[in-house]
Amino acid sequence: MSPFEQQLHVIRTRPGFIAALDQSGGSTPKALGQYGVDESGWSNDEEMFAVVHQMRTRILTSDSLTKDRIIGAILFEDTLRRQVEGRPTGDYLWNVKQIVPFLKVDEGLAEQSDGVQLMKPMPKLDAKLDLAKQQPVFGTKMRSVIHLANESGVDAIVEQQFDYGKKIAAAGLVPIIEPEVDIHCKEKAEAEELLKDALIKQLDRLDGKTLVMLKLTLPEKDNLYLDCVEHPAVVKVVALSGGYSREEADMRLRKQAHVVASFSRALLQDLRADQTKQEFDEALDRAVQSIFDASMTPHAL
Repeated sequence: MSPFEQQLHVIRTRPGFIAALDQSGGSTPKALGQYGVDESGWSNDEEMFAVVHQMRTRILTSDSLTKDRIIGAILFEDTLRRQVEGRPTGDYLWNVKQIVPFLKVDEGLAEQSDGVQLMKPMPKLDAKLDLAKQQPVFGTKMRSVIHLANESGVDAIVEQQFDYGKKIAAAGLVPIIEPEVDIHCKEKAEAEELLKDALIKQLDRLDGKTLVMLKLTLPEKDNLYLDCVEHPAVVKVVALSGGYSREEADMRLRKQAHVVASFSRALLQDLRADQTKQEFDEALDRAVQSIFDASMTPHAL
C-alpha cells in the first residue's frame, strides 16, 4: 500500500481518536495560560510559538501518546515547520509514532453574519497544501462556527467548507470539514438539524471519488449524524469538545454511534508546565484513556 492508503486504513479501521493540537496564533495564549504559562513567558510571537512547541513536543514524545489509542493528530502550520527529536514534526508523528498527521489550514473566522462565522479567505492555502505534501500529512482541518439556527447562514457555512474541501481533495489530501455549532447556541438542537440536512446535500453532490471527514459538535439528539457516518464519501466522523469539560464531552460522546473524539481543550485540561515528567505523563495518560474509552464505547442504535 502507498503511504496514503496506509493512513486511510488507519483512520478507517484502527481503534482510537484524533488529538487536536492545532491552537493557532489567536488561541495560543489561552492554551498556554491553561498550561500555566502566562504572557510574561514570552515577548513576541516567535518566542510564544517556541514555548507552545515545547509544550506540544512534551505531548507528542510522551509515552502516554501511543498509536494504540491515538490514530491521528491535528497540527498548526508552525508546528509542522518545526522538528521533534531531530525530525520534521509530521515525519516524527507518522514514522516514529505511527500516528496520522493533519494540518490546520484555515486563517480564522470572519465577523458574524446570518448567525454564523464563515472562514476568512485562504490566500495561502496552496502553499500550506504544498507544505503538507512535503511531509507524510494525510489531511487538513478548517473550522467555521454556527451561532444561530439560521438556514441561509448554515447553508453558506457548509457550502464554503465543501468548496474548499473539494480543492483540498483534488490536491491529494483528505479535508476535515468542521462547521462547529457553538455549545452556547440557544437554538442548538434546531441548528444541528439544519446542519445535518446541509451536510447530506453537499455529500450527495460529491463526485463519488472525493473523500472527506467531518468534525462536529456533540449534538443534543443522540446519533443525529448517523447518516453522515454511513455516507460513502465520509472516511470518519469525529467530535469536538467545544468547551465542554472532558467529563461532559466523554458522556455525550458515549451516546454517538461510530463517532470518535477529536478533542483539544478536554484532552489538555489537566496538563501543567510545572509538572514533573511522571506527573505530566500520568495526567496525559488519564485523559487519553478516558477519551479513548468514550470513543470506543459500544453504542446502542
